[in-house]
Amino acid sequence: MTSPLPTSLPWPLDGDADLRDRLVAAYREPHRGYHDERHLAEVLAHLDLLLEVHPVHDPLAVRLAAWFHDAVYAGRAGEDEEASAQWAETTLAELVPDETRAEVARLVRLTASHDPAPDDLPGAVLSDADLAVLAADPERYADYRRGVRHEYAAVPADLFSAGRSAVLESLLAAPALFRTATGRARWEDRARANVAAELTALAAVRP
Repeated sequence: MTSPLPTSLPWPLDGDADLRDRLVAAYREPHRGYHDERHLAEVLAHLDLLLEVHPVHDPLAVRLAAWFHDAVYAGRAGEDEEASAQWAETTLAELVPDETRAEVARLVRLTASHDPAPDDLPGAVLSDADLAVLAADPERYADYRRGVRHEYAAVPADLFSAGRSAVLESLLAAPALFRTATGRARWEDRARANVAAELTALAAVRP
């Protein structure tokens, strides 16, 4: 018997509980340290906040993209997002209109880069919701860091530090981490401070 869905994980479709439960099971896979059910819940909550201020033409597509964006996760940047998008394309074929299904897949693929076009409001909203953890309070940000390290536990500390530092440096090099006005106002400064502090800590590990 499937356990009840947590109230923090609002399912955007009427019915189709089997698909919902398969996705929840994917986010509960034991190898996930950060890209897990808690992350999904946080993305959905941040998405609700952003969609109230920045309404989009097809909110169902954005909400489904949030559900699918880390449906497949094995630590393979780009490949995971592509596999997740293909899962969405296959399973949503008879559940939503074709244009919604195509938009879900497009948005899932976009989370590989978090680089929506300037006029891509749905992409900006989803990207900001996904990156909002960077602006978390110190306790949650520490949990996030530990979760990411867990997912790369097989990588030696010096190599992990170098790779993680490169990712964080590329984030700080961007003109803005967040693409919506709400995201920049609420999260930009704290996120940059958190990322800079993590880079300092990682520097102590690098040779």
